[in-house]
Amino acid sequence: MRKTIFEQMGGTYTRVGDYYLPNLLPAEQEEQSIGVWGQRHLRYIKQHRKVLYVNLLTSGKLNSHLAEIDEQAEDMFFRLVNQMAEREGVTEQLKAENQMEWVGRMNNIRSRATEIVNAELIFA
Repeated sequence: MRKTIFEQMGGTYTRVGDYYLPNLLPAEQEEQSIGVWGQRHLRYIKQHRKVLYVNLLTSGKLNSHLAEIDEQAEDMFFRLVNQMAEREGVTEQLKAENQMEWVGRMNNIRSRATEIVNAELIFA
Protein backbone atom coordinates (compact mmCIF):
# COMPACT_ATOMS: atom_id res chain seq x y z
CA MET A 1 0.00 0.00 0.00
CA ARG A 2 1.31 3.45 -0.94
CA LYS A 3 2.16 5.89 1.80
CA THR A 4 0.15 9.07 2.02
CA ILE A 5 1.84 12.47 1.89
CA PHE A 6 1.23 12.74 5.64
CA GLU A 7 3.11 9.47 6.24
CA GLN A 8 5.92 10.48 3.89
CA MET A 9 6.43 13.60 6.01
CA GLY A 10 6.73 11.49 9.17
CA GLY A 11 3.11 11.51 10.28
CA THR A 12 1.44 8.54 11.91
CA TYR A 13 -2.09 7.28 12.33
CA THR A 14 -3.96 5.68 15.22
CA ARG A 15 -6.79 3.23 14.62
CA VAL A 16 -10.01 4.13 16.44
CA GLY A 17 -12.74 1.61 15.68
CA ASP A 18 -12.94 1.36 11.90
CA TYR A 19 -11.16 4.64 11.27
CA TYR A 20 -7.54 5.76 11.13
CA LEU A 21 -7.07 9.19 12.70
CA PRO A 22 -3.88 11.22 12.21
CA ASN A 23 -1.79 11.90 15.31
CA LEU A 24 -1.77 15.69 15.28
CA LEU A 25 0.24 16.65 18.33
CA PRO A 26 2.30 19.83 18.49
CA ALA A 27 6.05 19.46 18.51
CA GLU A 28 7.69 18.86 21.86
CA GLN A 29 8.42 22.13 23.63
CA GLU A 30 11.15 22.72 26.13
CA GLU A 31 9.41 24.05 29.23
CA GLN A 32 10.90 27.33 30.43
CA SER A 33 9.62 29.52 33.19
CA ILE A 34 7.80 32.61 32.00
CA GLY A 35 7.60 35.70 34.18
CA VAL A 36 5.20 38.61 34.33
CA TRP A 37 6.50 40.19 31.11
CA GLY A 38 6.07 36.94 29.15
CA GLN A 39 2.55 36.52 30.53
CA ARG A 40 1.63 40.05 29.45
CA HIS A 41 2.99 39.41 25.96
CA LEU A 42 1.08 36.10 25.78
CA ARG A 43 -2.17 37.84 26.73
CA TYR A 44 -1.49 40.54 24.11
CA ILE A 45 -0.76 38.16 21.22
CA LYS A 46 -3.76 35.97 22.12
CA GLN A 47 -6.09 38.96 21.90
CA HIS A 48 -4.54 41.14 19.20
CA ARG A 49 -2.11 39.02 17.12
CA LYS A 50 -4.02 35.75 16.73
CA VAL A 51 -2.16 34.57 13.62
CA LEU A 52 1.22 35.00 15.32
CA TYR A 53 -0.09 33.18 18.40
CA VAL A 54 -1.39 30.21 16.40
CA ASN A 55 1.80 30.01 14.31
CA LEU A 56 4.01 29.99 17.42
CA LEU A 57 1.75 27.48 19.17
CA THR A 58 1.56 25.01 16.29
CA SER A 59 5.27 25.23 15.51
CA GLY A 60 6.16 24.54 19.14
CA LYS A 61 8.02 27.82 19.57
CA LEU A 62 5.55 29.67 21.81
CA ASN A 63 7.21 28.87 25.11
CA SER A 64 10.71 29.76 23.92
CA HIS A 65 9.41 32.99 22.33
CA LEU A 66 7.72 34.03 25.57
CA ALA A 67 10.80 33.17 27.64
CA GLU A 68 12.98 35.26 25.29
CA ILE A 69 10.59 38.25 25.47
CA ASP A 70 10.47 37.91 29.26
CA GLU A 71 14.27 37.92 29.54
CA GLN A 72 14.67 40.90 27.20
CA ALA A 73 11.97 42.88 29.00
CA GLU A 74 13.45 42.14 32.43
CA ASP A 75 16.92 43.27 31.31
CA MET A 76 15.53 46.40 29.68
CA PHE A 77 13.45 47.27 32.77
CA PHE A 78 16.36 47.03 35.21
CA ARG A 79 18.69 48.92 32.87
CA LEU A 80 16.15 51.74 32.48
CA VAL A 81 15.50 51.97 36.22
CA ASN A 82 19.22 52.18 36.96
CA GLN A 83 19.85 54.78 34.25
CA MET A 84 16.91 56.97 35.28
CA ALA A 85 17.78 56.78 38.98
CA GLU A 86 21.38 57.76 38.26
CA ARG A 87 20.35 60.61 35.95
CA GLU A 88 17.84 62.00 38.47
CA GLY A 89 20.11 61.69 41.47
CA VAL A 90 18.13 59.04 43.34
CA THR A 91 20.91 57.53 45.45
CA GLU A 92 21.43 55.50 48.59
CA GLN A 93 22.28 58.75 50.39
CA LEU A 94 18.80 60.12 49.57
CA LYS A 95 17.34 56.82 50.78
CA ALA A 96 19.14 57.23 54.13
CA GLU A 97 18.16 60.89 54.53
CA ASN A 98 14.56 60.94 53.29
CA GLN A 99 13.00 57.53 52.73
CA MET A 100 9.57 58.77 51.69
CA GLU A 101 10.95 60.98 48.95
CA TRP A 102 13.19 58.13 47.75
CA VAL A 103 10.24 55.72 47.61
CA GLY A 104 8.09 58.22 45.71
CA ARG A 105 10.80 58.97 43.18
CA MET A 106 11.68 55.29 42.69
CA ASN A 107 8.00 54.40 42.19
CA ASN A 108 7.79 57.14 39.56
CA ILE A 109 10.91 55.80 37.82
CA ARG A 110 9.65 52.20 37.91
CA SER A 111 6.30 53.29 36.50
CA ARG A 112 7.92 55.12 33.59
CA ALA A 113 10.27 52.19 32.91
CA THR A 114 7.28 49.81 32.87
CA GLU A 115 5.50 51.99 30.31
CA ILE A 116 8.59 52.06 28.09
CA VAL A 117 9.06 48.28 28.24
CA ASN A 118 5.38 47.72 27.49
CA ALA A 119 5.50 50.03 24.48
CA GLU A 120 8.82 48.76 23.10
CA LEU A 121 8.59 44.99 23.67
CA ILE A 122 5.36 43.69 25.13
CA PHE A 123 2.78 45.41 22.92
CA ALA A 124 4.92 45.71 19.79
